[in-house]
Amino acid sequence: MKIKTITSYLETIAPLSLQEAYDNSGLLIGNEESEVTGVLICIDCTETVLEEAINKNCNLVITHHPIIFRGLKKITGKNYVERIVEKAILNKISVYAIHTNLDNVSQGVNKKICDKLGLSNCKILSPSSLGGGMRAGVGAGMIGTLKTPMTEKAFLGKIKKVMKAGSLRHTAVLNKKVGKVAVCGGSGSFLLPDAIRHKADVFVTSDFKYHQFFDAENKVVIADIGHYESEQFTKELLSDLLMENFSIFAPRFKKGENRIPLLISATNTNPINYL
Repeated sequence: MKIKTITSYLETIAPLSLQEAYDNSGLLIGNEESEVTGVLICIDCTETVLEEAINKNCNLVITHHPIIFRGLKKITGKNYVERIVEKAILNKISVYAIHTNLDNVSQGVNKKICDKLGLSNCKILSPSSLGGGMRAGVGAGMIGTLKTPMTEKAFLGKIKKVMKAGSLRHTAVLNKKVGKVAVCGGSGSFLLPDAIRHKADVFVTSDFKYHQFFDAENKVVIADIGHYESEQFTKELLSDLLMENFSIFAPRFKKGENRIPLLISATNTNPINYL
């Protein structure tokens, strides 16, 4: 199987035309005509992840966050981005990023968060005109409902447990039941007005700055769970999509087996630690 067979399929799920203007999704390193020996899925393509790919004979790394984001003028190994690019090229490892285009589709990153939190009747929070005109199922964030309303503190506890959050920053509880929940993987503060407009009881996302918490104005409870924590299940999402569509993939490597290993990286790439 060639790399382009996999990437072309992923782009039917999350077309590159749906990425944000600042983004850099797609094949960043490598040749799409190369034959795949193994696939490793990660959130961030770090030096440790590349070592893992080498050790597991995976020559295609599918990452959520693009390792090449602002462009490169030199590759001298002076920073981690240059070292990763150099190492990937020397070891003939292709790197494919599927970032905001996967954020902006109804079966993408945010739907996975909704599923983990047990939300139903989910829809796009802020529809977008990316890709040309307003399209159904395209846009930022999602909003859904709990089958059984919960107290705010009980739901915040559920978020922390389910999303494996080392800490959870939130605005004051409003002493009402949680029924409607808005979510956004990654940095979602720009969607706060949409969460309020849709009358969400809680908005689950990350990367809120201090003064931005005031903007909730007691209309919604902001639950900031951390950037990595909000996107960690994207690895599972991508693995499931590929396993369901390609019978040639195997979830583990077995010597002598005539299938291609499709592995979720065991490396925790979260740069933030909690004391």
